Amino acid sequence: MKNPDTATSPTETGIARRQKLSDRIVTSLRQDFLSGQVEIGHKLPTETQLADNFDVSRTVVREAIATLVADGLVETRQGAGIFVLGHQRSSTPLPITTKDPSNNISHALNVLEVRIALEMESAALAATRRSASQEAQIQERFFEFEHLLKRGEPTGAADFAFHRAIAEATNNAFYVEVLDSLGSRTIPCDVTSPYATEDVLSFTYQAGLQREHLEILNAISAGDAAAARDAMRAHLAASQARYRQRLFERRSRYQTDHEV
Repeated sequence: MKNPDTATSPTETGIARRQKLSDRIVTSLRQDFLSGQVEIGHKLPTETQLADNFDVSRTVVREAIATLVADGLVETRQGAGIFVLGHQRSSTPLPITTKDPSNNISHALNVLEVRIALEMESAALAATRRSASQEAQIQERFFEFEHLLKRGEPTGAADFAFHRAIAEATNNAFYVEVLDSLGSRTIPCDVTSPYATEDVLSFTYQAGLQREHLEILNAISAGDAAAARDAMRAHLAASQARYRQRLFERRSRYQTDHEV
């Protein structure tokens, strides 16, 4: 039996639900601003149109707009509408820099270590927060990778797009910003990368990546946060193991070549 002093009232539940919905709208609009899809000075749709677009009430829209106003991103002009004031982004991405020239395996291992910490939670959040369209986008990126793989074309960009779509499905723009700041370092095995080797670019190798991607996609589609987190951990940890194996094989070849 619930303690009446700690039970959640219907009113509190409704407020929490509205807040979650308004956060989704805020995140979506912020991403539109950051991507440049909506320019400074642009007039947003009316509250009624936004409510229809996001399938929410006008009350939820007003809460979202109030948040954007407080952040200095938009302003409401009496009788005129809602206008974009800024994009809340500096001229450069997050200051993720390194002196490492990005041409060795140790650097790739460092990047993967960061990605594990970031993308495990990203996958878990995507499983619980994704919209239908965001889930569809993750799947589209998955099949884009598959299409390129079967054609024997580089899959690095599609690989990055798959992970970025998951980050977008968290509805937290900072996950996307961090991946964007890592840029080409996010997928260090692409054909244009100094890490690329014949083994890494083989069909068998990349098909293995795709099987791991499928585990992540299935968990997110099932709304299973724990499974999505575990699948992402397994995927990126396997990538770490593959790099370590390459280091071992390189050392073994050296020993073999220099045996007396």
